[in-house]
Amino acid sequence: MKKFLLPLCIGMAITSLPAAACTGIVLKSDDGVTIPARTMEFGFDVESDIAMVPAGTEIKSLSSNPDKTGLVYKAKYGFGGANAFDRNIIVDGMNEKGLYYGAFYFAGVAKYSELTKENQAQAVSSEELGNYILANFANIDEVKKGLEKITVVGTLIKEIGGIAPLHYAVTDAKGDSIVIEYSKDGLKIHDNKLGVVTNPPSYDWHETHVRNFIGLSPENTKPIEINGVKLTGISQGTGMVGLPGDYTSPSRFVRAVTFVNSSLPSKNADEAVFRAFHILNAFDIPKGLIVENTDDGDFHDYTVWTSVSDTKNKDYYFKTYLTPQHMKLNIVDSLKGLKAPKIIEMESTHSYNDITGQFSQK
Repeated sequence: MKKFLLPLCIGMAITSLPAAACTGIVLKSDDGVTIPARTMEFGFDVESDIAMVPAGTEIKSLSSNPDKTGLVYKAKYGFGGANAFDRNIIVDGMNEKGLYYGAFYFAGVAKYSELTKENQAQAVSSEELGNYILANFANIDEVKKGLEKITVVGTLIKEIGGIAPLHYAVTDAKGDSIVIEYSKDGLKIHDNKLGVVTNPPSYDWHETHVRNFIGLSPENTKPIEINGVKLTGISQGTGMVGLPGDYTSPSRFVRAVTFVNSSLPSKNADEAVFRAFHILNAFDIPKGLIVENTDDGDFHDYTVWTSVSDTKNKDYYFKTYLTPQHMKLNIVDSLKGLKAPKIIEMESTHSYNDITGQFSQK
């Protein structure tokens, strides 16, 4: 029987969580294709690779705890995407029905149920929710009903020294999008009407906060006259004056909403994928700009990788810190003939296309 139990790397345990400044957006093309995309930021390399999991694979939950087994199920749909820490978890990916899932850090807010003997048989750990969603559901309505059948718990992840504090973005091929959050108030599912997700606070808080910036416009301001003195903007870009530029979650949320709604419309999926990468370039964090000081040393939050998903054609695109070239795989074609889960390397190295020879005289 096929089992999705990939090897666990030893990794680095730390006493305090590194920063995580992920940003997610959802674009829609004029011909009706939905394109969710995101950046993955972390304070160290999360050791992601691309994992493909065929339908029929048996998946055991609570895989980080060798002494306990939670919910056990067979994948109804094949799926694939980026894992983390060389573990049996998809943190960002899509299934063969075009359902997209992405995990985003929710530190300080995320709170899950305690694991008990009574709920163990239906327990799924917070970092494993992507497996459950992608393996079992084809659209948002099914996801909402499916969440009622499980208990999400927190289990120790050695690499981060605690549970994985996450909330989750899910988008289907029809264009419906939600943000799933577990907190002290229990499970809340927010309709992601703005097409953006970042990190804490909760999604509804961000919806309220963004109202402080509804006057932002991509159009440059017009000159005004005061007591006969004509005043003009000091440079181009005056329409976006006041747009927050730091890397905090609220500021990134506002920027993402502004960029998504100011972006030129896309005729089709290819153009929307192209625009999604360009928008997310504005959220790329080079090493050194954000530093988390801990007893275990300094951690530099940076953009580990970026992904874009075409939910109609089931194409999954990505680039990484060391490999900035856009890579592409088709989920359906990658699953064909696959009898067991398979992992391929996500990152190699960087290179440059040297065009000097084009100037050589013949």
